[in-house]
Amino acid sequence: MDGYAEREKMFKNKLALAVATLVTFASTSAFAQDGAAAANEFSTKGWAALAAGIAIGLAVLGGALGQGRAAAAALEGISRNPGAASKIQTPMIIALALVESLVLFGFAVAFMLQGKVTFGP
Repeated sequence: MDGYAEREKMFKNKLALAVATLVTFASTSAFAQDGAAAANEFSTKGWAALAAGIAIGLAVLGGALGQGRAAAAALEGISRNPGAASKIQTPMIIALALVESLVLFGFAVAFMLQGKVTFGP
């Protein structure tokens, strides 16, 4: 093993130790908060609203990236071998439909989480 690889391994070990220490100390502050039951109810609803937004955002982002990669790979395959276009097109359309169904599942989860967010009496 050369000196560069050894230094890189040592740096990664130190970085992992620093991150583990930070996560350990940051998570203990979550147990230090005392609050009323009403404050807990509203903060839970706030987190549900945030989770709904993040869920649909990540679903759309992942779906768009997946569909783009699938279409690019299929078009590259067709451009390399135009005779196989009919054999490539059908599995590509099925794959795009499956990726889109995952985005719709993300939308359904976000919609259900949004239903949990009702502020007020």
